[in-house]
Amino acid sequence: MDKDVLTVAEGQETLAFRFADLLLYHGTGFPGGVAHAFKAMQAAFPLLDEAPLQRREITVLTAFAGLGGRDAVEMVTRALTDGRMSVDRSLGGRDVLSEPPGPYLWRFTYRGRTVEVTIRPGHVREEFVRLGATPDRTPEQETRLTELKQEMATRLLALAATEIYEARLV
Repeated sequence: MDKDVLTVAEGQETLAFRFADLLLYHGTGFPGGVAHAFKAMQAAFPLLDEAPLQRREITVLTAFAGLGGRDAVEMVTRALTDGRMSVDRSLGGRDVLSEPPGPYLWRFTYRGRTVEVTIRPGHVREEFVRLGATPDRTPEQETRLTELKQEMATRLLALAATEIYEARLV
């Protein structure tokens, strides 16, 4: 699988999405979240079917409530618009460092098969978690958090999805 592309089908048409496409849809706020969803889908989809999945038949249940992840999944699957995407924060732990997998848990269902995807240790940095949880951040802290979001996206995109996420049929 090409680590830079995510392919689905809509009827007889094949749609190929790159991270840059998803980021254009989302905007610039949460590139790390976009990268996480992109990689989670890349890890899950091959286990659901060898052919490109029909995008409007994919159901998503996740603990990941981030806007970047939501927008990435929506662009690829249209699951939010069609009512096939749910967020249940209780599925994961409170945070990825003290209660893995934290919010980085995804369940993709397609034609009766479900794949659960959880993050492997070491891909979410402690500074990012700590700073993200800081209330009333200073302008300097906001700047640093923005840098960490971009750093995470860049770092994740350089890896194969299976290096970041463990995917298994459930």
